[in-house]
Amino acid sequence: MRSYILPLLLLGLLALNAYVFYSLFATHPRELRVSVLDIGQGDSILIESPTGVQVLVDGGPGRVVLGALGNEMSLFDRSIDMLVETHPDKDHIGGLPSVFDRYRVSYFMEPGIPNDTGATVAVLAAAKAEPNITRVIARRGMRLNLGGGAYADVLYPDRDPSKLETNNGSIVLHVVYGATSFMLTGDLPSEQEDWLVTLDANDGELKSDMLKAGHHGSKYSTDDAWLAAVHPSMVAISAGKDNTYGHPAPETIARINNEGAKIYSTIESGTLHFVSDGNTVREY
Repeated sequence: MRSYILPLLLLGLLALNAYVFYSLFATHPRELRVSVLDIGQGDSILIESPTGVQVLVDGGPGRVVLGALGNEMSLFDRSIDMLVETHPDKDHIGGLPSVFDRYRVSYFMEPGIPNDTGATVAVLAAAKAEPNITRVIARRGMRLNLGGGAYADVLYPDRDPSKLETNNGSIVLHVVYGATSFMLTGDLPSEQEDWLVTLDANDGELKSDMLKAGHHGSKYSTDDAWLAAVHPSMVAISAGKDNTYGHPAPETIARINNEGAKIYSTIESGTLHFVSDGNTVREY
């Protein structure tokens, strides 16, 4: 039996070396990937550009995000280019300190909403401990260059949100690649959705292939006017199974169905994967 041990060990090492080589040097496909992570009742969305730039939008309620990221990222990948805190609610930022601890982070974007909760204190402490990090306060008009022709526009906040309720100050990102785009809205309620529709007027710039339903499918978000303006073919809902809030609300599901969009939910499907080649978006 011992005569087989060395060859098996050598084969194992060769396989490991091949995996490392592939992970580090393989050419990234010319695709944009948006993964709505299965982290229970909360939000966490991983964006990977055609050139491999990685942006994590929110971190869910706790350390569960690390397992979800581990399923999407290479074992040897220990860096994330940007973390985005859409707003300082625990179900969106509770896992960010763990992400700061596990990964090297270059940029941290936040809306600028003062908050003294334990979750916020932990996130800010973790960000301050990160060497060479650049902190950014999000405002409408900013554009994030994701590489390979992909970018993300900040549509909201368009003002100082410090006096607003946390949900009302949520960062809204419009992620664009070629002729395709994704709308990510945190927990933005309908009042602010409708304000964005007013700002857009007749430009049609809100149109997106995929919409992440606001506030986990709450009845107070994703209203008819917003759906008509965004006109998505796909709507992703991030919520926990049997959550106490009743998300997603039947009213919201009905509005999405009336719009004619297909609904994808982490409750039924786990992590949701959307891929764009610049011309079309598919879910797999």
